[in-house]
Amino acid sequence: MVVSQADQEQVRRIPVKEGLFTEPYTDLSKVRLKGKKCEDCGEALFGPKPVCQNCGSEKMRDIVFSPRGFLWTYTIMGHRPPGDFKGSEPFEPFALGLVELPEGVRVLSPLSGCDLKKIRIGMEMELVIGKLFVNEKGEEVISYTFQPVKE
Repeated sequence: MVVSQADQEQVRRIPVKEGLFTEPYTDLSKVRLKGKKCEDCGEALFGPKPVCQNCGSEKMRDIVFSPRGFLWTYTIMGHRPPGDFKGSEPFEPFALGLVELPEGVRVLSPLSGCDLKKIRIGMEMELVIGKLFVNEKGEEVISYTFQPVKE
């Protein structure tokens, strides 16, 4: 089997947290957020959940979320968050929003690609999966943001 130079140079990618994304991670434009849906009450939950947080049922099935939603609310982070923050250096203020997806779940997410003065509740947003940082093993740690849909 012949391995191309591009394949040899492919950086290993890992998620910022297990169970958040569909795979494979080779084409990040095709990666989606995933979660669970309760078969008893219909509640959609982001991420790996063994039990419904709404009704306590264990009848959960996998669900892949739509890549577009609407900005439900947001805040501007004017100061560096505490802890092991992996954002821009030096720190730059950024928006943190709740994006409501058609499946009924609201996802807390950094907002990217937008002028902080032009953000508005109700804006249509789209998912972006990308590199957050490179870890000590040389792996790309991928995460998600939402950005305004370009018209």
